[in-house]
Formats: sequence, C-alpha cells, structure tokens
Amino acid sequence: MKSFLCLKSIIMATMLSGAALMDGALLVIAANEKCPQPQTREHFAALDIVGVRNLVIVQNKVDVVTPEQARKNYNEIKEFIKGTWAEKSPIIPVSALHKVNIDVLLMAMEALIPTPKRDPTKPPLMFVARSFDVNKPGTPPDKLKGGVIGGSLMQGVLRVGDEIEIRPGIRVERPGGRIEYVPLTTEIVSLRFGDLEVEEARPGGLLAIGTKLDPSLTKADNLVGNVVGKPGRLPPVLNTLRIEYRLLERVIGTKELLKVQPLRVREPIMLTIGTAVTLGIITRLSKDEVEVVLRRPVVAWEGARVAISRQVLGRWRLIGWGIVRE
Repeated sequence: MKSFLCLKSIIMATMLSGAALMDGALLVIAANEKCPQPQTREHFAALDIVGVRNLVIVQNKVDVVTPEQARKNYNEIKEFIKGTWAEKSPIIPVSALHKVNIDVLLMAMEALIPTPKRDPTKPPLMFVARSFDVNKPGTPPDKLKGGVIGGSLMQGVLRVGDEIEIRPGIRVERPGGRIEYVPLTTEIVSLRFGDLEVEEARPGGLLAIGTKLDPSLTKADNLVGNVVGKPGRLPPVLNTLRIEYRLLERVIGTKELLKVQPLRVREPIMLTIGTAVTLGIITRLSKDEVEVVLRRPVVAWEGARVAISRQVLGRWRLIGWGIVRE
C-alpha cells in the first residue's frame, strides 16, 4: 500500500506535517490562474523540504478555459519546474468537476508513485496526525470506547493486542507551574484502514488505532505531533535541537518575492518535524548550524528533516529547512 497527498490550500504547518507521511504527491494547479501562484511555490517547497520526489502535477479546471489558455498555463507550469528535480514530472490536464481524464491521472499515479519496499523487522514508528474521541454525547459509561489515534505507520508492524508507547505524551503542570510531558502507555484494541478493520497493520495509508486510553486524552487532536512505537524502542524526546540548516533564497507563500533574511539569536521560529509543530528560540547560531530551545519537546533523531518558518507579514512563512544533528 502507498500513501498520496493532494496539496491544495492548507496552512503550512499542516501541509508539512501531512507531507511527511506520504510516498508521493499530487500538485494541483488551476488552469484558470497564472502559474506559479504563491501557494504553488509554497507547496512545491514543502515537497522539496520533506523529501517527497514522486510527483504528478494535476492541471485542474481545464473545462473553464479555452484550449489556448490551457496550453499557455501548461507552458507556465513547465517553465516553473524547469531545472528542478520535478522537471520530468507528468502534467495531467483534468476536470475534477466533470471527472475528465481521472482515469489517466490514476494510471500516472500508479505508474510513477511506486509502493516503497518496507522492512517489517524495524521497530514500529508512527506519526500521530489525528486523535479523537469517537463516543457520542450521552454514551453510558459501560459503553464508552477508548481514545483513537490516527496517522501513518512509517516502519515496522503493529498488531491488535500490542502494547504501545506514545511520546512525548501529555502536557502536565507540576507544582510551582513547571510544565513537563509524560509519555503514555496503552494497548491496541483495534486497527482500521478507512472502513476496513484488520488484525495487523503495516506501512502505507492512514491508520486508525483504537486504544484503552481515556478518550479525554485524545479528543480534539490533543495528541497530534506525538510518535507511537513499542515501549523503550522510540527515539528520544528532546527539548533542544541542533540543526544543520539551509535558508531558501525567497520567502515562500507571499505575493512579493521577499528575500529571506539571516536567522538571529533570540529569534522565535517555528519548526515542523514529522507531524509535530513547535515554537522555539534560537540560542546559538553559526553559518550552517543553529541551536533552538523548544517550547514544546519533540521526538527526533539524527538525520530527521526539519522545516523552518518565521513570522513574515503576520503569518508563519517557510524560510528554510534542516537536518537534526546530535
């Protein structure tokens, strides 16, 4: 099973988190708009940062333009990706409204986004992208179901009955106002891929794990950004990150082509690692490395990719990326 991501107008942090789970992507571009739009630059940069290289470009809304306009837009797309890793990616014209060329799009997805080879012997590791309470208001106590966590299993195998650990865990305020995060341990009671319930889950697709957790812990996406695995087998929880970084030439997501200014000590930045989004303060800085003290700890390991954003024109904008170093 393989995982796809359709990149459209969603906020940068969510997009980067979702892209981290995917084996391939569809970059959707409207045929009735000049290309590239700011969000197109943003989405393309996100794919570059998280390392997604299997790409199919979807030229949508060809039904609302003339053939000449569609051809002009097609050439704009070709010019946009010229000289990049995506230069040879196919551009499929479609009308999603009228379901035109969807069969061709599906063929391209199947041919160009291969199912990755997985190593089932690796310890399980899953990024949590959703968490929720499935119980309806007024459910009797004896009928309550445990909390559900959803995401993508990146490696390993999970089975019903397995004990799992969730890190960093839940936020707890200690006496004196000190905040810490406490890992959770629970048992898997169900595994679902969409409407299909299974006894065993392997990487690929979006997985929902039913647990014995109190549903109050999982409601309203409370556990998003956590990592799931076998107890004692997960990467460490870190409050400080040392990142080998690279800044982009231009700020991504603005109509104006703003130049990215250098990072500054004591500057607040936003980091996206897997599905975790956290704010941090730069404490040390060199030409190619930055040390950041995090407001919220994250599970990270050497070599993990990090997206770096800063406040530009009142919004968090993507300005660079990096690799976690020990």
